[in-house]
Amino acid sequence: MATQIPEPPEIRDAGPDAMEHPPKSWDEVDEASDESFPASDPPGYDGKHN
Repeated sequence: MATQIPEPPEIRDAGPDAMEHPPKSWDEVDEASDESFPASDPPGYDGKHN
């Protein structure tokens, strides 16, 4: 009997344009966090580099 592999969940693109209810403000930290989700490590943005 073959084991059925479930379909992966749909993943949206990063950024407020891809959100159903985008926030009113969005900055570099928000962008880095959204791009790295669902990674376990926080984004590498420290506020000192542009």
